[in-house]
Amino acid sequence: MVTHGMSEQAVRRQVRTYLNEIIPHFNVLSYYKIGYNVAKILLNLLYKVSVDYQDEGALASIPKRDVVVYLMNHRSNADYIVVAYVLARGVHVSYAVGEWARAWPLEYVFKSFGAYFVRRRFREPLYHTVLERYVQLITRNGVTQGIFPEGGLTRDGKLRPPKLGLLDYICRTVLEPGFDRDIWFVPVGLNYDRVLEDRSLIRELVDEHDRPGRSSQFVTVLSYLASNTVRLFTGRLKRYGRVAVNFGTPLSLNSWLRTQPTDVLGLPQEQRLAALEVFAREMMQRIGGIMPVTPVPLAAAALLSLGQTVVPKAAVLERMDQLRDRLTDVNGKVVRGGARIADLWDRAWRMLKMRRLVLMDGESLVILPRGRPLLEYYANSIAHLIPIRGPRMPFHKAHETDPDLPKLLPRS
Repeated sequence: MVTHGMSEQAVRRQVRTYLNEIIPHFNVLSYYKIGYNVAKILLNLLYKVSVDYQDEGALASIPKRDVVVYLMNHRSNADYIVVAYVLARGVHVSYAVGEWARAWPLEYVFKSFGAYFVRRRFREPLYHTVLERYVQLITRNGVTQGIFPEGGLTRDGKLRPPKLGLLDYICRTVLEPGFDRDIWFVPVGLNYDRVLEDRSLIRELVDEHDRPGRSSQFVTVLSYLASNTVRLFTGRLKRYGRVAVNFGTPLSLNSWLRTQPTDVLGLPQEQRLAALEVFAREMMQRIGGIMPVTPVPLAAAALLSLGQTVVPKAAVLERMDQLRDRLTDVNGKVVRGGARIADLWDRAWRMLKMRRLVLMDGESLVILPRGRPLLEYYANSIAHLIPIRGPRMPFHKAHETDPDLPKLLPRS
C-alpha cells in the first residue's frame, strides 16, 4: 500500500476492479452449444480446416492429473477460434486474450467461453500482482490454458521472439505449497492460406506512418462482414483456402528444471527470466518445427525465390517441387505433401488470383507491385524452415529493376 501510495481501502477497490476485468464467467452452454456450432459454421464457410500432424504418442502419455498449457504462434485473431474448434471434443481451453476483445459484445462472448483478459504493455505493479495470482490459481487447479508466447500478432509473417510474463507466472506455480503436479507445454503451429486481417497487419510495414485507427478498423470490419454476407446469400462466397493446425511434442516443466544447473524458479527475477528465455526459445523452435506449410506460403516462397517480377509458370512449379523436397529433408510439415505439385499450385493459384497478387500472362506469371508485400508475408511464415532466396532466372520480359516497389520494412 505504501509502494502504491494508496490507502488499504483504495487498493482493495482497485484489486476488485482488476479481478472483475480478468476473471471469466465460463458457461458450458455458451462454449459447447453456441460457441462450438458458430465456430464450426463460420470456419467451414471460410476455410478447409485440418489437423495435419500431431505427436500422438507423446500427447497421449501426458498423465491425466497433470496440467496442460498450449503454446501457439499468433497469426490471426481467428487463432483462438481455430484451436478451440479443433480441440473442443477433447478439452476446454482457457485463453489469455488481449485488450482488443474488451469491447461489447466480444468481452461477454470471450468471458463466457472461459477466456481471461491481459493488458499488454501495462506496467502497473498491482495489476501484474493480481494477474499473476489469478494465473497461478487456475494453473494450480488444473485448468488447461492456451497462450501466445509471441505476445501479439506477427506483422511480417515471421515468428516473433517470446514474451516471458505469463510463462513466468505459470512456471512459478510449482513453488506453491502442496502443488505436486507437472506442467506440460504443448507446441501448436498454425498457418493459413489467407489471414483475414493480413492487409491491416502489414500496412505499417509498407508505410510505418499508415497505421489505421480504431474507428478505421471498425469500419473495415463492418465492411468486410457486410460484403461477405452479401456473397453468402448470393452464392458467391468462396473459401479462403486452408487453415492447418499441428500439435508437436510436449515438454515437461519438471523434466526441464532437472536439467538446469541451479534452482531456476528460485532465482531473482532478472536471472530467472534469463533462464526461462532459454525454455521459451526452445518452445518457439518446436512451434516453428511443426509449422504447417499450406499451398499459398509454399507458392509465395517459390515465386519470390526466383528474384523476378515476371517468371515462367513452369519455373515456379519446378521451384515449388524443389522447396518441398528441402522441406521434407528438414522434416517440414507440408500439407498434402504427397500430392502432385500441380495440384498444390492450383490450390494456391485460386487464392493468388482472387487476391490479385499475381496474374497470368500466357505461360508467365506476373507479380503485381501491390501483391509483393503480401507474398513476403506468407513466405515469411515458413522462412525459418527454408530460405526463400535462390539463383536468379534469366531475364524474361519485364524484369524488376525499380527499387521503389513496395516491400515489407523490417521491424525493430
